[in-house]
Amino acid sequence: MAQMIIDTANHITGYAARAARVKVVAAYPITPQTTIVEKIAEFAESGKMDVEYIRVESEHSAMVACIGAAAAGARAFTATSAHGLALMHEALHWASGSRLPIVMAVVNRAMGAPWSIWSDFSDSLSQRDTGWMQFYCADNQEVFDTVIQAYRLCEDGQVFLPAMVCLEGFILSHTYMPVKIPDQDKIDGFLPSYKSGWILDVNRPVSHANLVSPEWYMEFRYMIQSAMENAKRIIPEIDREYGKIFGFEYGGLIEKYKCEDADLILLTMGTMGSDAKIAVDQLRKEGLKVGSARVRVFRPFPVEQIRKLSEQAQMLATIDRHISFGMEGFLATETKASIFSLKDPPLVAGFIAGLGGRDVTSKTIEEIAKKSIKWMRLGRVEKETEWIDLRE
Repeated sequence: MAQMIIDTANHITGYAARAARVKVVAAYPITPQTTIVEKIAEFAESGKMDVEYIRVESEHSAMVACIGAAAAGARAFTATSAHGLALMHEALHWASGSRLPIVMAVVNRAMGAPWSIWSDFSDSLSQRDTGWMQFYCADNQEVFDTVIQAYRLCEDGQVFLPAMVCLEGFILSHTYMPVKIPDQDKIDGFLPSYKSGWILDVNRPVSHANLVSPEWYMEFRYMIQSAMENAKRIIPEIDREYGKIFGFEYGGLIEKYKCEDADLILLTMGTMGSDAKIAVDQLRKEGLKVGSARVRVFRPFPVEQIRKLSEQAQMLATIDRHISFGMEGFLATETKASIFSLKDPPLVAGFIAGLGGRDVTSKTIEEIAKKSIKWMRLGRVEKETEWIDLRE
């Protein structure tokens, strides 16, 4: 019988790793991720989880341990945040280039200096081009469900890539919410035992990911790109199947809310997607035709879905909990790139909000929407990148 528990997103991530029957966990603490690996340690110590729990000396070592485990044929998991993820950077490329289906929880935390333990997406989005798929969750239930879905996706023979499941530090990581955990036999039916695409076996020696000449290097990168394109098609299929079995579905790549007749569509990621729905409801009461679309998957980026949203909308407003210094937020840049070739693309305005854990409430999003509507009615965007709630 399904179990309903009330717990933090970090602990729920540990429950998800257990439900996915992860066999190797590489653990290294960092705020605000630490309680994920602590929860898994509790499961391992009590015998509630059959897992090899490896206490490593750094986040780089954690990723290398996962690479070794996955290459040996075990389902591997780790978790990190911020500077820990940055320390992994070299090994992230190795994991994707070796086509290893590792799943990692990233508890989003702003990068220093100055030091911060609060949330924005600068850590995970800085790893955009490492070949890892990236999911961004809006609540604790989605965290659990996405870990299970991510393993199913990563281990698909048409994909074989690693994935980050991103959840915002403290906003989700330490916040208690009710979560439904399905029966284990149903999860096992949805997520079969791990069968690797290749395996290191002393009885069947192979050379893998060795030195490759310029004659072939591009082809290996092309195969990763092709796998990303396959994932873009498979993610909605997995999400729909999961919804039919367990009752929770998230729109695949993008979760849309009241977009069908919207003149303005607010594009968000993570928990801002929930506040955007509240803002949309209030704006609709005021007679404003506004919708919201939460980009759940940043890699592979949902280009086709963004173009579809642009067919009827007069304007898109992106709200980034991130800044690419010298340019703008990644979501703004990628949205503009997605619609650039359209014959009559909508206006796009980019807003930077919530850096370092600063609150972005539904009222804040309403103000963003009203400013965007003003520009939409003028027929031009007066300020292409607008920073929200800056102190004097």
